[in-house]
Amino acid sequence: MAKEKLDTKNLNDSLKRLAEITEWFDNQEEIDIEEGLKKVKTAVELIKASKERLKTIENEFEEIKKGVEEEDGNEVAPKNIPY
Repeated sequence: MAKEKLDTKNLNDSLKRLAEITEWFDNQEEIDIEEGLKKVKTAVELIKASKERLKTIENEFEEIKKGVEEEDGNEVAPKNIPY
């Protein structure tokens, strides 16, 4: 049997897959240990990939924030205006 290749690039897809695995466990009256082990391994892989993706997304937001702050710093702002 070929090992299923997970698409872990899309965070939403990974979260949906994790929800499906959780639902599978919740719906089992008697859990098939072998199938459960496969699902746990898949879940671990999805969790690791999701953490990595979240770090990447966070870094992207930080870069965007830096760019905006740099643009704000370059704007000419009035200084010491008496009110």
